[in-house]
Amino acid sequence: MSQKVKWHREFEAELLKVMKHDMGRGLLEELPDVDLEAVAEDLAEAKRVLILTGFPVRCEDGFRGETDGPPGATNLAAALVTCGCQVRIVTDEPSYPLLQASTALRVPKAQVFCVSGRQSAALAAEWVDRFQPTHVISLERPGMSDDGHYYNMRGKVIDDMVTDTEPFFQEARHYGAHTIAIGDGGNELGMGTFHKQVVNHVPRGALICAHQGADWTLASGISNWWGWGIAAMLSVKKDKLLLPTIEEERELLKTIVEAGAVDGCTARREMTVDNMDLESYLDILRQVRCLTIGEIKKIHWRLR
Repeated sequence: MSQKVKWHREFEAELLKVMKHDMGRGLLEELPDVDLEAVAEDLAEAKRVLILTGFPVRCEDGFRGETDGPPGATNLAAALVTCGCQVRIVTDEPSYPLLQASTALRVPKAQVFCVSGRQSAALAAEWVDRFQPTHVISLERPGMSDDGHYYNMRGKVIDDMVTDTEPFFQEARHYGAHTIAIGDGGNELGMGTFHKQVVNHVPRGALICAHQGADWTLASGISNWWGWGIAAMLSVKKDKLLLPTIEEERELLKTIVEAGAVDGCTARREMTVDNMDLESYLDILRQVRCLTIGEIKKIHWRLR
């Protein structure tokens, strides 16, 4: 099947509907729709993809990475590697053990790198020059606000927990890389694309909104979901199912919790994401899988 196959617009509309399942933030319905087919066609040609992820949570025993971010990045990496891409994942110390564990389970061919301390643009340029990514994707990665600080959703400064990875986005653009940002609340890297909507519809939005945008910015109720969403889009374009099974996803979440991940809303080490219980969370994957399998069958029928 050609990579240029056109999917039914109903598939795109239904996928967006699933991704926009509201977690109570009140932002998603205010955002303009993104041309998902353009994103999918561009990513279908990707050769080298750099993924930035990992959002730190302050806990009683120090900083830990949250359950939103590493699973989505891992599923995204698995889909891209299956499509023939080289993938490197960059995170910082709180989320590094989570990504080591998750990639070992699902996509050992993806390389994981840990950055620490404030990274200069020169260092980011060196890394980017070495890898020369065709695409850079941020998924649930803290984004610097207009005032130069990083914030959590409660409006608390988290600068002491965050390594500056913004230069990777900036330097990659100098090499012509396309940028894709994924977030769910407005304080993630790349969500500056929706600055007006975040300011108007997110509590403390003017304070926490990331200042930097991306070529394409995808928002969802939970950022992890776009790991499935992009895998679904590539599944249709590549004519192969690239989504995890329900059991694989359950095992993935269990693995990162055992590696130290906490829920970003509760700071508890449990198999929840943004305080969403496991079965409700997995039900979103069930919907995405059903939608994707149905669309692949429709296209095959149409091409007979």
